[in-house]
Amino acid sequence: MTGLSPSASAAQPQPQPLPQPQPQAGAQPGARAGAGALAAVPRPRGRDLSAPELQSFVRELAERPELWIDLIRHDASQRVYEELLSDAHVTAWLICWMDDQDTGFHDHDVSAGAVAVVSGNVREERLTIGGERSEIGQRGRKFAAGDAFHFSAADIHRVRHGGSDPAVTLHVYSPPLARMGAYTIGADGVLARRTMPSSEELRPQEADDAAVPTRPSAAQAA
Repeated sequence: MTGLSPSASAAQPQPQPLPQPQPQAGAQPGARAGAGALAAVPRPRGRDLSAPELQSFVRELAERPELWIDLIRHDASQRVYEELLSDAHVTAWLICWMDDQDTGFHDHDVSAGAVAVVSGNVREERLTIGGERSEIGQRGRKFAAGDAFHFSAADIHRVRHGGSDPAVTLHVYSPPLARMGAYTIGADGVLARRTMPSSEELRPQEADDAAVPTRPSAAQAA
């Protein structure tokens, strides 16, 4: 996140609100009949994707709701993650948001990424350093249904729920996301980075926070 201005595409016409079906009993992330169709969604093959290519890919996924709509569900206590696709070059996730759910500031180690909003609103903020701690994280914008944005492996950002209604986003990463860096700001203003695996939920960090593990593969949030 060397750039401080979000890289966003122009807003597209907003789709109609999505229905909120419950997943089938016993369903596991990525384990469903549509997995083969997801793998066939157009994208460059045989190599890692750039951030702009990931944004094009996530838009393609957003236009195919029949491939992921059955996995939508919301939980007020935490974000809900469902892995849609994973191969040698790309991972794709569906994430459901509500209330004040927030990733805190983080990076994606060596992975670039892109996000498409399919319902509701989320806010992305890039880390900025000013004279006062209150100035940190104030450069950002809200994304609504139909919007998409991308980020590089170097970018430091946070994503949080941005409205009163639940939100649903699609996230893609290349190379596949394995590690992240979560950032803390101490009382003395010192910025510190903690490496965390992709099996750990991102959340706002305090300088003395310990790792809080979550269910396997329930990791990245933006």
